[in-house]
Order: sequence, then structure tokens, then C-alpha cells
Amino acid sequence: MTSRYSSLERPGLDEAGLREALCEPKGPYGRLDLVTETGSTNTDLARDAEQQARLWPDLSVLTAEQQSAGRGRLDRTWIAPERSSLIVSILLRPTNSDGRPLPTHSYSWLSLLTALALAEGIDDRTEVSPRIKWPNDVQVDGRKLAGVLAQLVPGANGAPPAVVVGVGLNVSLTDQELPVPTATSLLLEYAKTTDRNVLLKAFLRTLARHYAEFTAVDGDAARPWSDGESLSARVGKRMATLGQDIRAELPGGQFLTGRAMGLDERGGLLVRDDDGERHTVTAGDVVHVRPLH
Repeated sequence: MTSRYSSLERPGLDEAGLREALCEPKGPYGRLDLVTETGSTNTDLARDAEQQARLWPDLSVLTAEQQSAGRGRLDRTWIAPERSSLIVSILLRPTNSDGRPLPTHSYSWLSLLTALALAEGIDDRTEVSPRIKWPNDVQVDGRKLAGVLAQLVPGANGAPPAVVVGVGLNVSLTDQELPVPTATSLLLEYAKTTDRNVLLKAFLRTLARHYAEFTAVDGDAARPWSDGESLSARVGKRMATLGQDIRAELPGGQFLTGRAMGLDERGGLLVRDDDGERHTVTAGDVVHVRPLH
């Protein structure tokens, strides 16, 4: 497929417009910074959030036009041409409606909440309907469109830890620019729009709404939100992995095969093996989950 863009024609993000639309007083975000290039937005935001906590409130955003040392799960490299992707990290300091910090065991849901918000935001603006592949990929027809990576930020002086959640979304990459043949981009999926300003606003607004609902129920993924549906149910409906026969590759050359049955209370994948025994696989335990065909 021939690209609609050359590298010189890919438009940049509108930092001032994004701030006006998303940050206080008009929006829920506390801070939004755009840099032309960096090694990794996750690394930068996590460092600044730990060292300068007062300057980086809950719902702070760092986005970049290009990053040279982006990382995915298992320290995999993630690099894309300038302005071809959404590269964004969000700082979360979750507290409930009473101002109390959420229990840290609820933090494991934040990457799935982010993947859900990204998939829904894309669906809303592009007429492409992505699915979630457990634990942290967003896909279209089995091809990777985006990845999500969360990392814990230690709290200073007895403060609770925070979380930085990073997203890399392939927007206008051509087939020649894809990092692997099993990836895709919104351009290649004939999305209704590939305007990254539109896409970023849709994602961040959806994320903020979901985050507010999640914190209001004290980080309990099984408790219903204001519309009556829980985070666990929402994620389950959007997740392509559930109901599939899968092979989970584990550290040390181990593997587990079986049927992906659901998610546990911490977002772990429940797998029933061929003998009927149930296992829980956590994101920290798994190397790769793939369907068995």
C-alpha cells in the first residue's frame, strides 16, 4: 500500500491546543508536555515524577513526536519514524473519592484500563474496532496496533507509589515501516482519521473518565461503575484472548497450554489446562500468550 504521507508531510501535535482542551480548567489533566524527541517518555516521566513530585500531579501527560529508546514488555525495543505514532505516557496517583490512596493491588488493572480506553477512543474516532490481547496489546484482526506498558514509581517520604502508563500507537506507518510483519497501523486499516491530535484527545478523555470511575469504586474491578458495568466486564467484552485456546510461554522455557477462561480479581489470566486444572497467569509471569490454531 502506498502511504498517504511522506515523513515531511506528517503533521505535528498541537501542544497549545491539546493543553487547552485537556488540562484544567476545561479538562481533567493536571499537566501536558510535548517534546520533539526523547529516549523514552515512560523513563522521563517516571524519573521526573519521583524527583519532582510536586510539579507532576495526578493525570500528568508527557508525549513525544519521536523516541529513540522506547521499550515494551521484556525490554523489547520500540522505535518509529517521527510523527508516525502516538507516543504518550500518563502519570497516575490514584486516590478514591475520600482522598485515600487506592490499594496497591488494584494498580495491576491500570494497564488494562488504559488499553480499554485506547481501544474505545480509536473505535469512536476511526471506525476501526480494536481488541485487547492480554496483557497489554491492542490489536486489529490479530495484528498489533498498539502496546501499553505500566511501571511503578516509588513514593517519596512515605507517600504511596504512583504509576506511569505508556502507550505507543501506530498511526501512519506504512507497511514498509512496520517494526514486524504482524503489526499494523491505523493508516493500513483505512481509519476514518489519522489525525493524531484528534486521536490523542479521544484517548485521553476516555482514559480520564474510566480512571475517575475506577477510583470512585476504590480500585475494585468487580464493582459496577455509574452505568452499572464493572471494569472487569468491560475489559472482558473487548478482550480477544478470552475463550481462546492459548499457549502461555513462561520464564525458564516453561509453557502452559489451555483455554483462557477469564480474568481474576487482579487482572491475571485464568487458564484451564487440558486436564481441567485451573491456573492463574500474571503479566509478570508470562513471556507471550498466543492462540493455538
